[in-house]
Amino acid sequence: MTDASNTDARKQLLDWIEQDRGLLVDFLRGFVRCKSPNPPGDTRSTAKFITSELDKRGLAYRIISPHPEMPNIVASFDAASAGRHLVLNGHIDVFPVADDGFGWTKDPWGGELIDGEVYGRGVADMKCGTSASIFTYIYLSRLKDRLKGRLTLTAVSDEETFGPHGARHLMQHHPEVHGDALLNGEPSSPFSVRFGEKGPLWIEFTVRTPGSHGAYTHASKSATKTAMALASALEKLGDIKPELSDNIVRAIDAGRATMDRAMGAGAGAIVDKVTLNIGTIKGGVKVNMVPSSATFEADIRLPLGVTRERMMAEVSKILAEFPEATMQEVNCNLPSWVDPNCDIIEIVRDTVQELRGFRPTPIVSLGGTDARLWRYRNIPSCVYGPFPYGMGSYDEYVDVEDFLHIVRTHVLAAYAYMTR
Repeated sequence: MTDASNTDARKQLLDWIEQDRGLLVDFLRGFVRCKSPNPPGDTRSTAKFITSELDKRGLAYRIISPHPEMPNIVASFDAASAGRHLVLNGHIDVFPVADDGFGWTKDPWGGELIDGEVYGRGVADMKCGTSASIFTYIYLSRLKDRLKGRLTLTAVSDEETFGPHGARHLMQHHPEVHGDALLNGEPSSPFSVRFGEKGPLWIEFTVRTPGSHGAYTHASKSATKTAMALASALEKLGDIKPELSDNIVRAIDAGRATMDRAMGAGAGAIVDKVTLNIGTIKGGVKVNMVPSSATFEADIRLPLGVTRERMMAEVSKILAEFPEATMQEVNCNLPSWVDPNCDIIEIVRDTVQELRGFRPTPIVSLGGTDARLWRYRNIPSCVYGPFPYGMGSYDEYVDVEDFLHIVRTHVLAAYAYMTR
């Protein structure tokens, strides 16, 4: 393709996005109105909303449903000539909303447009990014005669609980979605691209003691007090130092300020630290009884360069100081990363430079995404999405201009990848 025809194609893509400005915002708002909280994880109506858009445009797709209530949408097309295979990935399930709707001043399922912002559960995490993937696929399908290689769209369920029925199932049983690179729109902020992420290790701890009357504290240890002491002792895990190559250390250090900008002050300081969150705790039967049992769940985040084996060995050392306690591993997804200067990330950075005049900084995510599954297979993966405003909290929203920027970036970056 000549430089002139390449320029014309890129201009055409941007023109389509501008012409569809209202359609794109309406799609995002309708997407939010499709309730898809996980748990319980029923995304059938949400998947139907997406497939209806593909149907209107005559684009073929497959529904892959290892769980009947959690469909995954997969669509692919081959370009006119041979080349690399780019995979677009986004999830369609979202965090739940508390029954009492605490904190929400907007309808969490309303998709309201107020002062240039779209509100609702999941709009940032990640219906904005998934919409960008869907329309990237739609727009590039119109230009497939000018492209090289293959483009695949994966809109998946069951991401919020690290479940086996979404991207994990596709990666294990459908190698046609592996590709040569991945582009994902999870929240990151327009100023950062994510080349890696920390890994969650979830452990349930149980403490059992004889228990006694609440006045007879001499007769038995308290299971709840012991659990609290154990939880406090686990804070020592934060002293573990990662083992990383110099280039990754440099990238992490260079991204700290950008992480604070994207995720709030303090994010950059913990990116290479083991962190501990006691997510749930319960124990005791009655206020005037010394508790005989207590259970708590710990969410330990492994930074890049800290292995599960090393972490479990340290946890076991601490647990040995509490003979009344036992533990059970509930979930583990290892930290993952790729070269922060890999091709797909550099293409996204070049694209943002062209569109906005700045280059987003490569960073490591504190939270998990499905992109890890591609990184586990050494497939270069890039995460570029909106600010995480209200993510997992209340009044979650995305700025419309940020949303349209994410769409433009994904469309032009995918085009650049498939024309090199």
